[in-house]
Amino acid sequence: MSQMQKDRPWLFRTYAGHSTAAASNALYRGNLAKGQTGLSVAFDLPTQTGYDSDHVLAKGEVGKVGVPVAHLGDMRMLFADIPLDQMNTSMTINATAPWLLALYIAVAEEQGADVSALQGTVQNDIIKEYLSRGTYICPPEPSLRMITDVAAYTREHLPKWNPMNVCSYHLQEAGATPEEELAFALATATAVLDDLRGKVPAEHFPEMVGRISFFVNAGIRFVTELCKMRAFVELWDEICATRYGVEDAKYRRFRYGVQVNSLGLTEQQPENNVYRILLETLAVTLSKNARARAVQLPAWNEALGLPRPWDQQWSLRMQQILAYETDLLEFDDLFDGNPAIDRKVSALKDGARAELAQIDGMGGAVKAIGYMKSRLVESNAARIAGIESGSTIVVGVNKWQAGESSPLTAGDDAIMVADPEAEADQLRRLARWKADRDPQQVRQALAALRMAASSDTNIMIPSIACARAGVTTGEWADVIRAVFGQYRAPTGVSAHPSNRTEGLDDLREQVNQVSSALGRRLKFMMGKPGLDGHSNGAEQIAARARDCGMDIAYEGIRLTADEIIASARDTGAHVIGLSILSGSHVPLVRDVMAKLQAAGLKDIPVVAGGIIPEEDAIALRAMGVAKVYTPKDFELNKIMADIITLADPRATAAE
Repeated sequence: MSQMQKDRPWLFRTYAGHSTAAASNALYRGNLAKGQTGLSVAFDLPTQTGYDSDHVLAKGEVGKVGVPVAHLGDMRMLFADIPLDQMNTSMTINATAPWLLALYIAVAEEQGADVSALQGTVQNDIIKEYLSRGTYICPPEPSLRMITDVAAYTREHLPKWNPMNVCSYHLQEAGATPEEELAFALATATAVLDDLRGKVPAEHFPEMVGRISFFVNAGIRFVTELCKMRAFVELWDEICATRYGVEDAKYRRFRYGVQVNSLGLTEQQPENNVYRILLETLAVTLSKNARARAVQLPAWNEALGLPRPWDQQWSLRMQQILAYETDLLEFDDLFDGNPAIDRKVSALKDGARAELAQIDGMGGAVKAIGYMKSRLVESNAARIAGIESGSTIVVGVNKWQAGESSPLTAGDDAIMVADPEAEADQLRRLARWKADRDPQQVRQALAALRMAASSDTNIMIPSIACARAGVTTGEWADVIRAVFGQYRAPTGVSAHPSNRTEGLDDLREQVNQVSSALGRRLKFMMGKPGLDGHSNGAEQIAARARDCGMDIAYEGIRLTADEIIASARDTGAHVIGLSILSGSHVPLVRDVMAKLQAAGLKDIPVVAGGIIPEEDAIALRAMGVAKVYTPKDFELNKIMADIITLADPRATAAE
């Protein structure tokens, strides 16, 4: 009897990068030696938002959530001794995607690689940045132009490269329901393809449809998530065939990579996260007809801070055991013909089609950004309310909190800390780079970039020339900002209270009483200093404060300390909230507190939230921060009660 041919496993990836290019290179080579089969590069926030490491907005953010890449030398160091012509590299980069791809191409050329053979993916999905991640630079229209410039360039010069990874991962983290995740991602893909149609010859367009890939999220409701992936496959095939007339089935395949849900990882009882990660992995691997092409898993302790190499290895071993020790890859699809699965897939498709029709009726994804953002904020509020009320059970968080403390979190080295000297080292090397290059070549390259951006010339051509000339990330992005302008995305938090009443009546009465004592409506200002674009928590705090009857001020992401101080003064804030999830809370909060004092506003109470270790919380409180909140503080009404008390002049008088 002949033995059935096993399927090839998916690519094993680990999303990684930190401190410096040299430190990240060592991490990559170590992970590859452990059996990882593809790279997934995390860039730091200055790199993602187009600032050099020495920019004022980059202070405290360098090397925190990823690797800083300011120029060709950094990219060269990042991939030292890693032959790019043998690698499949995913780069999670969006607003500066043309630039990072240009640097990657330049390094590959230096290695002597055949550029046309390079394989990998650049995320290059700007629309979800406006909705959920916040690393955008320019308005939607020129951002879309740059996305399709990258796609058109790769068709001609990097035919094996995926020019866009439509990313629904952050949509789910921002609260998207499965139907919203399906619809918003597919609407993004069609917006890109509609624009790309005019940039490639008609005979090559089906091939370009086939090069669009997706990057999704898999949550804990793994049967629903499995059905969501089957719905993605069927809806994408439908769109390719009917909207774009693609006849060849190979160009209609839904190709996707996945990272399972980091949002659901808990700070409380973090060892439970191992089970969560495994179950979420099954959602994207069990169904052969909707199986991921690449999987990267978070580490069990990411809700606590930066995982160690051992923690990442543990997640890699989970993938390897599933692929090589089980018999998963030996069978046809396990769910074909299952009536329960078919019903759920059909319902998800109907819900997604309704959302798509709404978005199309508004003129497509680019025009519907405000609508989609408001839907995400509403859906996230419903998710959080379910956890608060207990109708959604999260083990160890709102049920079965008592238990043994985890030995895995014991000791000073349970969480890796970014090298405190990394930023200084990066700044020294950046200064040397700028001093050693040919300034005339830099000026000429930037002039050519400016001319291309101002015309219809593909942005990739002068970007690669800039990379070779020694231009920096900030210099490249400054030209883009100058030509295309900067943009501030909608916050999704309306001025009107929601209809939600559960648990709010007492808080509303307290707000009324404190407002009477203050002589005007209690004013709460929500601020996000630095470059961190993860705004979900800030939005929910602002929305709940609004629903409690407070007057709120929330201007969105990426504010300087000076802008926060000015807003506090102009709005007459009674309490200031600061939200920072990039790990840069200590330097950023220190800056805000110092400038509050200098402005004569030190009496305004400040509360701070983020992924903040206890030793950092102690430091923040020593600076004068009144309250510090971390992911374990999921009951928003308790936070509201704290804010009301801090603003109450009667409480101050009693003290």
